[in-house]
Amino acid sequence: MDAERSKGGRAALSKLGKPISEAVVRRLPVYLQVLNDLHIRDVQTVSSQELGRKLELNPAQIRKDLAYFGEFGRKGVGYDVNYLIEKIRGILKLDQPMLVGLAGAGNLGHALCNYSSYVKDNMKITAVFDASPAKIGKRINSLEVLPIDQLQDKVREDGIQIGIITVPAGEAQNVADRFIEAGVKGILNFAPVVLKAPDHVRIHYADFTTQLLSLAYYMNKDGTVDDEQMVD
Repeated sequence: MDAERSKGGRAALSKLGKPISEAVVRRLPVYLQVLNDLHIRDVQTVSSQELGRKLELNPAQIRKDLAYFGEFGRKGVGYDVNYLIEKIRGILKLDQPMLVGLAGAGNLGHALCNYSSYVKDNMKITAVFDASPAKIGKRINSLEVLPIDQLQDKVREDGIQIGIITVPAGEAQNVADRFIEAGVKGILNFAPVVLKAPDHVRIHYADFTTQLLSLAYYMNKDGTVDDEQMVD
C-alpha cells in the first residue's frame, strides 16, 4: 500500500466530461509546488518546457494534464505563474477551507499537526483524537487531544471533511468507521491495513514501511541503484 493506491469516490471529470486519471490529479499538487517556488522568486511566466525540466517530465504531458481543465497558457509566451497557481488551487478546491480531523496522537500525529506547509492552502487540522487516557487533554500546538469517543460529534459540529488515520493497524478500521459515520468523504490512512468503506468515500494510503521495503529492491549489494530494474 502507498500513496498511489486509493479506493472509493467518483472519477474526476474534465471540462468536456471525460474521466481524468488519478495520475493527472496526483501531478497537479506537484505543479503547484513548483509554481509557488517560482512565485516566491518573482518569476512571472513559465513555459511547459521549463516546467518539464524542473519536474523531469515531458512538456507535452504537462500541457495535456492542464488541458483537461482549460486553456491556461499562450503559445510562444507560456503560462502566467500567478494565474496558473490560482487556477490549480481552484481545481484542487484549495481556494476554500478544507477542515481535517486526525485520529492518533502519537509521534506521527504530532509531526503532521506541526507540519504547516498545507495551512496556506486552506487545509487545516482542527481536531485531534486518541483512545489513550494518558494523551487525552494534552495539547499539540493549539489543539487539545480529545477522546476518540467524541470523534463523530466533533466532526459533525465542525464540518470536518477529511480524516487522517495514524493509529495502529488493529484500530484503523474502527476509526475509519467513526469518520465515515460522521460524514467524512475522504480519508488519508497511514496504518498498514486496507480499509473497508462505501464507494462514496475516498481513501488514500500512505504506508512508509511498504515504500521503504520496495525501495530496497532497486539497491545493489554495494548500495548503488540498479538502473536495469528501473525501466518502466
